Amino acid sequence: MLNRVVLMGRLTADPDYRTTQNGTAMAEFTLAVERDFSGPNNERQTDFLDVVVWRQRADFVSKYFHKGQLVAVQGSIQTSSYTDREGNKRKAWDVIADQVYFAEGSRSSNPQQAQPLQPSTADNTSPAYGSFDEYGHNYYDDLPF
Repeated sequence: MLNRVVLMGRLTADPDYRTTQNGTAMAEFTLAVERDFSGPNNERQTDFLDVVVWRQRADFVSKYFHKGQLVAVQGSIQTSSYTDREGNKRKAWDVIADQVYFAEGSRSSNPQQAQPLQPSTADNTSPAYGSFDEYGHNYYDDLPF
């Protein structure tokens, strides 16, 4: 059996950081991931996937990841069942991330000098992030959220 997922997308908001009752750090965020195909009118389809990160990676994500940033996530899918307020049985799917990476070049005052980053994990203490392409275009300006 194998339960493995690899995703790349943009954060829809800054991560939500908190600790559990026993003091374990966790961060949650939603990742907007475009599908490889277009809809009936050639519009791009996007899925919004909930991601959960634990412990040191939660600290890392909450400190360095921000709304609109392009990130890559590796992890597994976890399902849970619950009953909503109206008494209906529901199911929820979350991605439990065990690796998180920057997926853009570093931000610089001069976009032409931006350098691509190597994947980063929670052990990296001085990460950088960015949002400019090779033409100096700022990706954040085009985000719909």
